[in-house]
Amino acid sequence: MSSRALIASVIALTSTGFASATVPAVFYTVNSSAWSTYATNAGASISTENFSTVNNGFYGSGVAGSVSGITWTANAIGGVTASAGLVSASVGSATLNFAFTPGVNGIAGNIYGTDSQWNAVPATILVTLNDGTAYYGASNGPSDFIGFYSNGATISSLSIEVFGEGVNRATVDNLYFATVPAPGAAALIGLAGVVARRRERRA
Repeated sequence: MSSRALIASVIALTSTGFASATVPAVFYTVNSSAWSTYATNAGASISTENFSTVNNGFYGSGVAGSVSGITWTANAIGGVTASAGLVSASVGSATLNFAFTPGVNGIAGNIYGTDSQWNAVPATILVTLNDGTAYYGASNGPSDFIGFYSNGATISSLSIEVFGEGVNRATVDNLYFATVPAPGAAALIGLAGVVARRRERRA
């Protein structure tokens, strides 16, 4: 059995669980509420990148942006195109790659395939994280969701491939980042809360 077929078989068993990975410490789900709940329960805050600040157009060497202190870049062989809040590989069958600085604890998105006219079409998507974690499953349009949360090392990148008849481009509608404050930052936040409470008592 090929690796893609094996991954597909694993994913078909359940919509929530631990994805196939080198180190099986990555939770995944195709349910946005389940992903948000899992990330929040793990102490993470969630930020959304809807690409609204990315100018429409073709980016031959890729495109970049930032949200809540996370810088992201997107590139693909043949370039990247942004249009109406979407980011896509410009060339059919090209892999769309995202990288994040600093790394994130969780990453999710509305990922799907589009045709030559940028219309959503049924597709099979393969999403692979930098540690080898892979999701292989069906997608029909921008309402479809896939999310990952790493219980170990942070996630620094993901790549997207799409397959299917009439499918030309890997497309992302939104990205969602889950981050847990570093121990030092968390301590400072806690200290700020203590100071604020003391000031309130004195007032």
